[in-house]
Amino acid sequence: MTGTVNTADQTEGAGRKGRPPQPVASSGGRPAAKPRLGADFGKLWTAAAFSNLADGVGRVAVPLIATTLTRDPLAIAALGALAFVPWLVFGLPAGMIVDRYDRRRIMALANALRGLAAVGLAFLTVTGALDIWWLFAATLVFGFGETLFDNATNAIVPSLVERRCLDRANGFLQAAQITIDNFIATPIGGVLFAVSLALPLWVGAAGYLIPIALAVMLPLSAARPLRDAPAAQRQDAPEPAAAVVAGEPLAAAEGPAEQAAERANPAVSSAAGESVSAREAISYLWHHRFLRSMVVFTSVVGSAFSFAQAPTILYFLDELAVAPAAIGLVTAGIGLGALAGSLVASTLVERFGRGPVMLGANIVAAASLAAVWAAPEVVTGTIAYGLMACAVSVWNVPWGALRQAIVPGHLFGRVLGIIRTFTWGLFPFATLLGGWVARYDLRLPYVIAAVATLLAALIASKLLLEASKHSEPEE
Repeated sequence: MTGTVNTADQTEGAGRKGRPPQPVASSGGRPAAKPRLGADFGKLWTAAAFSNLADGVGRVAVPLIATTLTRDPLAIAALGALAFVPWLVFGLPAGMIVDRYDRRRIMALANALRGLAAVGLAFLTVTGALDIWWLFAATLVFGFGETLFDNATNAIVPSLVERRCLDRANGFLQAAQITIDNFIATPIGGVLFAVSLALPLWVGAAGYLIPIALAVMLPLSAARPLRDAPAAQRQDAPEPAAAVVAGEPLAAAEGPAEQAAERANPAVSSAAGESVSAREAISYLWHHRFLRSMVVFTSVVGSAFSFAQAPTILYFLDELAVAPAAIGLVTAGIGLGALAGSLVASTLVERFGRGPVMLGANIVAAASLAAVWAAPEVVTGTIAYGLMACAVSVWNVPWGALRQAIVPGHLFGRVLGIIRTFTWGLFPFATLLGGWVARYDLRLPYVIAAVATLLAALIASKLLLEASKHSEPEE
């Protein structure tokens, strides 16, 4: 989409000399067992999974409801574009909030906001007051909640797992999202929609309750990164990775002792009086040549994907003559490709290193986009689209782990907010442009995106290969 031994060097250190990292051997000569991700990561994973379920049901329902109101490709594309607008206008403020306040409570409040939006949309549907503009508004609200929840979730991961496990942790999170979106939420949402337009919205709203509860049960280490605390306070506090290795996960819920510790330790309190500056994060990203260049590359390639995907539904319905009832089977086939990419990404990184994997994923994605453009019928079209989804997933896992590995924890929320403001903020415009081009030819966006992706990957090949050299926080 990663004694006094530095565990990060065991997996990424070899990459600094251009060689793929090798697994650590046990005393018997066999590769050592992979370290467990820990019970606290399990809580985060479960919270993210249920949140994805609620999101997925709504994500299926909203476009289906929209098709009952209009068949204009541009209007349908606008729904997808609006989902990214909050990252353009709220990405950095969301990052500042995540770096300033308790990340667990931010996750809970973000899902409460999305749950209320789903309830409101369901009420409008039941009363017959719904129109396309309400769908646009609800999509924006869902997007604002997503900026907070996703930013906080990504910021928490490095505090719960060892650095060398970041690729695997991100792979599990992405695999859960893809599995739920394509194989659980999509069929459930379709069936619920067939029963009643409002039913998937009610179910989606109820689905946010479980991740709200799980978010507040995460340990204190997930609240905020340990920084600015007096040295005497930090000396007795174990590093989260060390706690996982020692088999001593932090308590899931805050008891009286933990609450007292939180009040005593300003590093994990809400820090209402601490200044959190956007300038600090902007300066960090601007002066980090590698990360800055990677953000520019990601913006170009991500915009190409958004441009291509704008007419997806109409491409399968009108160009490949897929029956509306069979769209779920097509999306499931595409989802299989995305799931496979998420599951194999960390293994590929261990074998070849992050850089070669990230370069290869973009080349495969470009070839797959061209195959979608040329597909004569639904089977080859679905296979080609699934291969593209696989390549995107393989890219997403190391890209997410790379950010978590090199961005200091106290800056992560703001830096991620800036990155997604710059990258995801461009996606709505690319999606709208793709919808406009699709008015003339539903296949044309795919071949244009294929050429753009291939050229970008070849031009940035040296930059992408450099990713194997970065595995530690870089101030």
